[in-house]
Amino acid sequence: MGIRFILMVNKQGQTRLAQYYEYLTIEERRALEGEIVRKCLARSEQQCSFVEHRNYKIVYRRYASLFFLVGVDNDENELAILEFIHLLVETMDRHFGNVCELDIMFHLEKAHFMLEEMVMNGCIVETSKPNILAPIQLMDKAS
Repeated sequence: MGIRFILMVNKQGQTRLAQYYEYLTIEERRALEGEIVRKCLARSEQQCSFVEHRNYKIVYRRYASLFFLVGVDNDENELAILEFIHLLVETMDRHFGNVCELDIMFHLEKAHFMLEEMVMNGCIVETSKPNILAPIQLMDKAS
């Protein structure tokens, strides 16, 4: 398993989406998110987007008002994870049209569904935007 968790956080440090691929209690998740968010948001734009924390490597990227943070194993390829984050943002952009914090908040189930289409059990299984969005578009047509 490569990806341990994916977080989407606003500039104030509030978690807007959290997806975990390993078991952690609510208290452990809350503590981990707080530590990671404080560490990543305190960094300047001139610093690299990779941070080591506990037994994780955190790869993060800021898009507008959202930070996308991905916790991976230490042997995972950081650049591949940066590309995955970019693919996730492009996919959400295609569906929502320039994704923002409010899109995530008001359509949380769709954001989770996109992640579930892309990542299974911590492994990236789909990278085709049309394939990721097809089931969501079918659900939109049905409702």
